[in-house]
Amino acid sequence: MRPSVCIALCLLSASSSEATLISRTANRIHHAAIKRSARLARDIRSVLSNVLIEQPIIGPDTGNRVYCVANPAGSAQNPTLTPVGGGNGIIVSSITSGSLSSKRPTPTQTSSSGGSPVATFTSEWKLVETREGASFFDGWDFWSLPDPTHGIVDYLTREDAQANKLIGVNSDGNVLIKVETTEKVSGNRKSVRIHSKNVFNGGLLILDSVHMPAGCGTWPGFWSNGPNWPAGGEIDIIEGVHDYTNNQATLHTNPGCGLASSDSRALSITGTLVGGTDCGVGSTSNQGCGVRSNFNTTFGAGFNSISGGVYAMQWDTSGIAVFFFPRGSIPADIEAEAPQPSTWGLAMARWPAINCDPFKFFYDNIAIFDTTFCGDWAAGVWSASGLPGQEQSCAARTGFATCEDFVRNNGHAFQEAYWEVKSYKRYQKN
Repeated sequence: MRPSVCIALCLLSASSSEATLISRTANRIHHAAIKRSARLARDIRSVLSNVLIEQPIIGPDTGNRVYCVANPAGSAQNPTLTPVGGGNGIIVSSITSGSLSSKRPTPTQTSSSGGSPVATFTSEWKLVETREGASFFDGWDFWSLPDPTHGIVDYLTREDAQANKLIGVNSDGNVLIKVETTEKVSGNRKSVRIHSKNVFNGGLLILDSVHMPAGCGTWPGFWSNGPNWPAGGEIDIIEGVHDYTNNQATLHTNPGCGLASSDSRALSITGTLVGGTDCGVGSTSNQGCGVRSNFNTTFGAGFNSISGGVYAMQWDTSGIAVFFFPRGSIPADIEAEAPQPSTWGLAMARWPAINCDPFKFFYDNIAIFDTTFCGDWAAGVWSASGLPGQEQSCAARTGFATCEDFVRNNGHAFQEAYWEVKSYKRYQKN
């Protein structure tokens, strides 16, 4: 029997005084039920506002789905979509046997001085080096020898770089690494190449950068390198040339390192393999095995248009992986200096240990920043087109037949050829 029917029958059979008492009691029960229903409805709305909404697949079906969380500010018919995590800033959760495999950090909540709870994270990775601000360059050696990639560049010592105003710190406290912009030069352009003083075997490198070099003639890079190349291995974390907007991460090794598949789904990555699966330089004319991002905000002008973001390179017994998170979608565990790579979703690029022992083909690495001009890659594709950002060749765009002629005669074109770095951090497993 419904409670309302029961109350009505009781009122009919009771005396007037008893009926009054029962009526008041019924009113209290009724109002309590309304409040409880309101709270229940509010709780249901709160729960539903965080239901994962599956979005249509963009591009080829790789077996992965993109998910967003409906923002409570959005309407039910047209919700506001808010990123919830994942490699490359695209929230990708893998579907396994029809179920959603969620990989999100699980913070613990602590109170700060009686105020709102503050999320804290635990991590197996320990911060061992931080380079930022005015002391950034104390952790690096300045390379002043000829460019190994045959670029038309003169790398400067620290003293010369300072004298030429190619290094410094801006008003935001970010590090600047620039190139010479003298309009015409007869030989090479001045630039900077720095090598980390600290050597590492395995680790997690996290670079937070606001801006990177871009434009025809440029070839910037952030990578790690071992001794007796390629014996100690090379891990290119950020690399591209000219007006490219999609980053390429690449391994260069001795013979024997490779990938088991060229399929992005099998490799659990969001990028696309370029070239073959063999990472050995001898058999690939030094090209190694590269993976290009499918997103045009991961390099050059595309990266700069979103104020950059965070690149992370993970090197441990599972293999080597490169992740990218655009500004505004950087995981909270990275911000808290307690990184949890297992919660980050799919990597942009990954080379599993099963086909490339990460401690046999890679050892005693240092981190490197540089910007060169032309050289083997940039000069070699001066007349090429058809890649993201490079729909028209630099030869056609600039009217110069060669990369070298353009670079030597157009210093104004390199106003955007600079690094702006918030921080470089290196972690080791506890």
